Amino acid sequence: MNDKDLLELAAKAAGIRCDLSEPSLITGARHQCFFDADGYQFGWNPLTDDGDALRLAVKIKWVPSRVEVVGLSMNEDPYDATRRAIVRAAAEIGKDMK
Repeated sequence: MNDKDLLELAAKAAGIRCDLSEPSLITGARHQCFFDADGYQFGWNPLTDDGDALRLAVKIKWVPSRVEVVGLSMNEDPYDATRRAIVRAAAEIGKDMK
């Protein structure tokens, strides 16, 4: 599953309407969800933003498994690995949603 698919499914699990059709005008990021809140558009990418990842983890009630923790310690960037684990968990939830 590529990053675009992961973000779309994670957004679905979080209840966020995700539009990945356009790159971010601010950051140039190719994969960043945009959603409207009270008429304002916000970027959301838990793969690259610690705050977005933490809010996603809370939203889906993510608790890392022992296997995920062991995998994180072997990664060069544990922050990146943690964000990706959260998004993967959310994507699995989103995949099961109708």
